[in-house]
Amino acid sequence: MSHSDIHPVILCGGSGTRLWPLSRKSYPKQFSKLLGEETLFQACARRLSGHGFARPIIVTGEAFRFIAAEQLREAGVAAPELLIEPQPRNTAPAILAAALTVAAHDPAALIVAAPADHAIPDAEGFRAALRTAAPAARAGAVVTFGIRPDRPEPGYGHLEPETAAPEGPGGIRPLRRFVEKPGPKDAERMAADGLHLWNAGIFLLRADTLIAAFQAHAPEILSGVRAAHAAARSDLDFFRLDPAAWAKVEDISIDYAIMERVAGLMVMPFDGAWSDLGGWEAVWKAGDADAAGNVRSGHATAIDCEGTLLRSEAEGVELVGIGLRDIVAVAMPDAVLVARRDAGGQVREAVAVLAARGAPQATAFPRDHRPWGWFERLSIGHRYQVKRILVRPGAALSLQAHHHRSEHWIVVAGTARVTNGDAVRLLTENESVYIPLGTRHRLENPGKLDLELIEVQTGAYLGEDDIVRFEDVYARV
Repeated sequence: MSHSDIHPVILCGGSGTRLWPLSRKSYPKQFSKLLGEETLFQACARRLSGHGFARPIIVTGEAFRFIAAEQLREAGVAAPELLIEPQPRNTAPAILAAALTVAAHDPAALIVAAPADHAIPDAEGFRAALRTAAPAARAGAVVTFGIRPDRPEPGYGHLEPETAAPEGPGGIRPLRRFVEKPGPKDAERMAADGLHLWNAGIFLLRADTLIAAFQAHAPEILSGVRAAHAAARSDLDFFRLDPAAWAKVEDISIDYAIMERVAGLMVMPFDGAWSDLGGWEAVWKAGDADAAGNVRSGHATAIDCEGTLLRSEAEGVELVGIGLRDIVAVAMPDAVLVARRDAGGQVREAVAVLAARGAPQATAFPRDHRPWGWFERLSIGHRYQVKRILVRPGAALSLQAHHHRSEHWIVVAGTARVTNGDAVRLLTENESVYIPLGTRHRLENPGKLDLELIEVQTGAYLGEDDIVRFEDVYARV
């Protein structure tokens, strides 16, 4: 790592409601493959990696720590620093905690803070914009990035530079003010005036510049985050902020806490495509449309449709749209959304209704990701449940027992090492084992290929909290 390297700070939280049912509280949109063969999070990390970048700092929550680590491993991104928030506190505390981590080694180091869930197809173009803006940031400026509008967009916050004409390399110039999401008429004017830019929510600055800004404008937040950072503890490859101190920190965005108060802001225009993918209409706009304006996944068919988004995310489920206009239809294994394409705000309302009804689909993703792999429920009924389980090579579930259920495992692919009481044996394809209620047991994958099996549970209670861990390589005991 060079002293001049930029330290990426990737914000990886989110509630997962605006792109329901694909995105949910337990598995927000940054971990999904919305626009290609890699997830938004992987694309963000790769965009901010390689020559000129230090290893990334990922700020995420307890529920996402292993998902983030695994996706970065799959993407070939350098081993990150994973900073765990005990609870969401918005962007200001998250970015500050990362800045304190960087400043502990190099106070003058540059950081770029970026959300994990934005789409920026031209990665090299964005890296070039970062390089252009870096000298101003190293000189002490706070640089924010603005997107040149290609249409009126009332859904985005805007930036108003001092001038429309370029003032520095690449057009970097002083920022006059942040503009809240405008009404339709103002959005039309701003898109046409050649001055205003969309606010991308991406910032480039020195770590000590950010810390000084908090000291001047939000000292109570700085004090709270410093306390949480000082009392943090290491846990495997994660750095856990102190829960008690973190709970006292104000929940506030970086814009409100600092950026709208600090002097000497600069804005760096970016001419490439960009979207925050804040709703299904934004996904449709960013997608690869056919001649009729339809955006489809591989298992979706459009007949006499126009301007429609059709996605099937369920194996073996073909989604067919006939005679649809400006509609979104998304099929998951456990939920289906059909809505007007512009009804994005009402998707949140639907999630709230489902949550009030106690429907697990409101927040729980059908595939439950764990540090060792994942499982999904195939069937559930009175006193039984059937799961499909995948264990990655070299991974192992905890040594555990259940008070209320027994289990029957059938290996579909790969090799399993099974601890069943005092016995340890290897199982291969088409072999099975029965785990009696109360028996200590463990499942491991000693091979180099994924282990896939079917689990049949029977018993009086089948909840995930019926588990006693005795040993665990992931420190969950």
